Amino acid sequence: MKIAIVGTGALGSYYGAKLCRDGHETHFLLRSDYEQVRRQGIEVCGDTESLRVRPRCARTAEEIGPCDLVLIGLKTTANTEFPKLLPPLVGPRTALLTLQNGLGNEEALAKVFPVEQILGGLCFVSLNRIAPGVVRHIDGGRILFGEFQRWPEPRTHDLATLFRHAGIPCQVADNLARAHWLKLVWNIPFNGLGVAGVVGYEALTDSKFEIRDSHFTAHVLATDMLLSDTRWAALVRELMQEVIATANALGHNIEPGYTEAEIERTHSMGRYLASTLIDFERGSALEVDSLFLEPLRQARAAGVPVTATGGC
Repeated sequence: MKIAIVGTGALGSYYGAKLCRDGHETHFLLRSDYEQVRRQGIEVCGDTESLRVRPRCARTAEEIGPCDLVLIGLKTTANTEFPKLLPPLVGPRTALLTLQNGLGNEEALAKVFPVEQILGGLCFVSLNRIAPGVVRHIDGGRILFGEFQRWPEPRTHDLATLFRHAGIPCQVADNLARAHWLKLVWNIPFNGLGVAGVVGYEALTDSKFEIRDSHFTAHVLATDMLLSDTRWAALVRELMQEVIATANALGHNIEPGYTEAEIERTHSMGRYLASTLIDFERGSALEVDSLFLEPLRQARAAGVPVTATGGC
């Protein structure tokens, strides 16, 4: 397949590299990292896997042209760029698969392209971009994706087979909206508290703190810090339960036990900095609307009391 990777941070680079290694004609749409990736390719390093590939590189979508698949890993703060950034990549049979965080991304694409061309996906993976063209893989890699506002089509299963062949564990979701809320059960507490909790942590301890990583220093709360303190761990659970209550009010049927399953999964990851924490430390724009405000709007519209979520 001819595939365009739009959004070549940790997420796009990781999955794009695996598709490229599998022999697909993979084009990376690059800005600041263009020269580095053109010269040295994309490197994925980690304890369980490592690879280096040389994808095709382009500065503009026009250089790439229409593709079979457009994989979108942009930060949701860039969604206003869809109308001018994506059309050169899209033909009448192009599939657009957004792997972005939160709610509202498929809706943003549907303002520009037909609904039947749009899919959404959720990535269960721990990654950090540690240098231009270099991604550190920590854990996971599974993708769950489905059709926007429709049941899975034959092409949905074909794409899942393509991803699996590239070494990417993949499942097809019958209900994409429910899948988004499942991911929010983790994303809202660990992205939100990791940043918002800094003020509270310093107020409780009367001290500043730093998390030192081998690649950068963060003034935020990593997953292990949130779960090792009983007060933060209690708030993590409260937030998760509010997300589940909202999902259930919207008809998505998430079992209450999902909270503890996600807590245990997070424990197994060790110390991890969620994407919002890294953006905050680097002074980048935060994905506030898709990760927090839109879920909050839907919770309030559904009449769900969301004291903890609203406070964050």
